[in-house]
This record gives sequence, structure tokens and C-alpha cells, in this order.
Amino acid sequence: MRIMPHPLDKATADGHNVDGGLKAIGLTDQERHHRLEQIHWTSSPQSYRLYGCSHQRLEKELSGGRSHFVESCGLPISTYFSAMKLLWLMENVDAVKDAIKKGYAIFGTIDTWLIWNMTGGVNGGLHVTDVTNASRTMLMNLKTLSCDEDTLKTLGIPAEILPRFNTEVIGEICKGWPIPGIKIAGCLGDQHIAMLGQACKKGEAKSTYDTGPFILLNTGEVPIKSGHGLLTTLSYKLGPQAQTNYALEGSIVIAGAAVQWLRDSLGIIKSASEIEDLAAMVETTGGVYFVPAFNGLFAPWWREDARVVCIGITRFTNKSHIARAVLESMCFQVKDVLDSLNNEKGEFLLRVDGGATANNLLMHIQVMTYPLLLTYES
Repeated sequence: MRIMPHPLDKATADGHNVDGGLKAIGLTDQERHHRLEQIHWTSSPQSYRLYGCSHQRLEKELSGGRSHFVESCGLPISTYFSAMKLLWLMENVDAVKDAIKKGYAIFGTIDTWLIWNMTGGVNGGLHVTDVTNASRTMLMNLKTLSCDEDTLKTLGIPAEILPRFNTEVIGEICKGWPIPGIKIAGCLGDQHIAMLGQACKKGEAKSTYDTGPFILLNTGEVPIKSGHGLLTTLSYKLGPQAQTNYALEGSIVIAGAAVQWLRDSLGIIKSASEIEDLAAMVETTGGVYFVPAFNGLFAPWWREDARVVCIGITRFTNKSHIARAVLESMCFQVKDVLDSLNNEKGEFLLRVDGGATANNLLMHIQVMTYPLLLTYES
């Protein structure tokens, strides 16, 4: 409620008639951030270590190992996805066990939390999520777009604590919010809405360069199982009667976060924007290579035990070489995913967005590391 007035005020200042002209709103969120009852977690290094025990146990116990649920949900078993976090809480936190047993615990992605509050909260709020967010829980069957019963049974997760998966107008904003009565008519995860916003049709992809770069390639109306370390996921579904569009995704955890590390932990730069000028002071990294595996390496490697490596440092290495190596590390990670996508689908159009695309040197290095790229559009 605190943040809603800001876009409303901006729209009014820009000359729009919000009171008389606003018909509906849409929501987007970081689909990997989830909430159970009043417990909130994020994709931090601590969370990967914390939930790893459930993850490792399942890999050993289940016949398909890490890929046991790929056929239904398109995702490997990983602490990156919310089912593992929920499972750990159910197994290790007494308050959660008790809440589920008594029937007052509910689970969902951040959009679920927002929608529940905006449509009434404890006074009849709607417990729903959209299918793009649901596709990141490891609990949704990609073909039926509903909870996969076999997965829930295997993990011991009760269906009644989960939201309904939605592909239509959700409901109306309740009293107490700045715009009561307005419909919530759309909801997508942040990476999926970036693909929709870039108008990526079948055979077209987008890469968002922010904290981590996320690359999605629209594969059309049939989900494609990857043989090269990619995730099978939804692109979007724009209504209950609309065709479902699927995608292959390469999830990379660290990109812009590595620049923040240079700024906040090492003090090499004072602001993120300084890295371009600093890196441009040298023509190469001088043989320095940086692997930003702060949280492990995800697509296409899926090595959660990997850690940061910086090699090739000599007496002549300076902070410009380090800065350039950090930029190159983003591009090499994206190249790994683009190579995997190319092996799956051949050449494709790639569009880019996200804050880091303002870094011209980064974009230049990216094109140089992947010369088969057809075009970049910011």
C-alpha cells in the first residue's frame, strides 16, 4: 500500500486521468522470491546452504536423481526453486509444521502475497498465483498448468496450502487501498514479462542484464526438453482460452551483483556506473579470468558447490584488469547459455534489456564473445 501512490502520482503528473481512466492494473514480481505464512526468504548464498540438505537427500533417494521431476515441471531439483525451501521449512521449523497441521498456513510466490492482501487479506483475500510464477515452484505440471499430484505426493506437500494457478482476470482491489474496485487483470513473473514486453515470438529470445542475466527463448506452443542444461518453462499465457507459449531458459545468478561486490566489499569502485570507465582503461584483462560463482553456477552447469575463482593475477595486474574481467565474466556466462540454446534451436534473434545494458563496453564485449548473434536490440 505504501508504494502504490508513487506510480499513481507519476501518472497524474504526466497528465493521465487515473481516477476516471484507470480500468485495470497488472503485477510483476521476482518469481524466485517466496513466502510461507510470515516467513520470507530470498535467493541468497545462505539460503542455498540452508536448504541444501533436503535437495541432496532427494537426489539420492529418487530414481531420477536431480532430473526426477524434469518431465513434469521442466526443472532440476535445486534449492533455486521454491519447493525445496518449502520442504525444508516443513521438515525443520516447528511453527511451520504446526501451522500446516492446524490449517492456517498458506504458501505462494510474492505475487500471491500481494494479491491476497490487495483483494481482502484475512477478510476473503484470493489465494492465487499466475502460471509463470507457478512454473518456478517445481510443483506445476507444464502441460496441465496445475499442481502435479505425483510431485506433491513424493514431496509430502499438501495441495490445500498452495494457491490456485490463474490465467485470467484475478479479482478487484479491496477497500483500504488507493484504487478500490479496480481489477487486477494481469500477473507475470519478471523474466516472463520482460519476454512479453520485448515482443519475443517463437524463435526469438531476450536477455535481461540485472543482478543476474536471464535468457529466455520462446519455443512456441510445445514445451521442449533440453539436453544442454536449460530449463523448460512458460513464456506466457494470456487468458484461459489462449495458447500457452513455452520457453527454454538459462538462469544465471550473478552478473550485476558482481559489480556490487566490487563496490561494496572491495571498494574498487564507488558506484556501479564507474566500472565501464575503469575497465576501459585497459584493452584486455591481462590474462585475468573471474568466475562469479558466489551462489554456485547455474545454467547450463548446475553446480551449486562451485565457488568464486579469480585466476591469472600477476604483479602487473591492477584494478582495471579486475574490473574488465568481471564484465567479461558476465558475457562468458551468457555465451555458455547462448551456446546451449544454439545447440537446441539453431540461430535466433536476441534482444537485451535491464540496467546493465547502459554499459556500452559490456555490450561490445558480449557481441565479440558471441559473433553468431544476429542482432542486439536494447
